[in-house]
Amino acid sequence: MEIEKKYLVREVPQKLEQYPHRHLEQSYICREPVIRLRCVRQKARGEQEETYYLTVKGKGLAVREEFEMPITRQAYVHLLTKIEGNSVVKTRYDIPLAGGLTAELDVFEGHLAGLRLVEVEFDSEEAMAAFEPPAWFGEDVSYDSRYHNSVLSQ
Repeated sequence: MEIEKKYLVREVPQKLEQYPHRHLEQSYICREPVIRLRCVRQKARGEQEETYYLTVKGKGLAVREEFEMPITRQAYVHLLTKIEGNSVVKTRYDIPLAGGLTAELDVFEGHLAGLRLVEVEFDSEEAMAAFEPPAWFGEDVSYDSRYHNSVLSQ
């Protein structure tokens, strides 16, 4: 189960490069249900690593079912031939928040350059409802489907 809030970003934290980050490329085979391909590129032990995932998401906005499984590079490349729309390319920064939470700040590239969104995942709907966003977060767009990556890919 995925339980998350999503916000536009009012102000990007300073010294962003100090936070752990990775490059994501997401493509969509289908939007209903959401079937996503993801390539994650990040430095690990001084070397660039790539991992690949196939994800299926259920209906919903802030709360929905999610199933993710790793796939091989060969499967990823093959499945890329089946995508709809454009790939969504972004760098994701993991920024620690109070209470042991993490803000995942996405800085988009390509056709979405200039867009910045931040997501916070929760263990329960109660924790999500109690969340007070920091001042650098902007408008809450958790219930606005226009900000789902599958829609942004169109």
